Amino acid sequence: MNIIISNSSAVPLYEQIENQIKTQILNGEIKAEEHLPSIRSLAKELKVSIITTKRAYEELEKEGYIHTVAGKGSYVSGQSTERLKEAARFEMESKLEEVIIQAKKMGISLEECIEIFKSIYEEV
Repeated sequence: MNIIISNSSAVPLYEQIENQIKTQILNGEIKAEEHLPSIRSLAKELKVSIITTKRAYEELEKEGYIHTVAGKGSYVSGQSTERLKEAARFEMESKLEEVIIQAKKMGISLEECIEIFKSIYEEV
């Protein structure tokens, strides 16, 4: 598992870890039922608090991406990748809806929004 965190990012560390694991699951880099590193070993590898990795795993479990077996560790859920992708799309659509509402309040046109979206999409 390849996770890169940034201490200078405004995004909390646990969320950076969570997002990168989600992406790797959705891209098929981490397969269904694959065993994930223990909370302790991931914390040590990333040089972060155990509490940080525990929170990331808890959020992933809450959203159905992983499941934990007592005494054995955490595994990628056997749910279909398509279902997980659909959930991720729904989350993205909700966030975009918030941005669109804000843009409308500010009087930003659809064309301006599309240009902003394209510009950011190409930068990332």
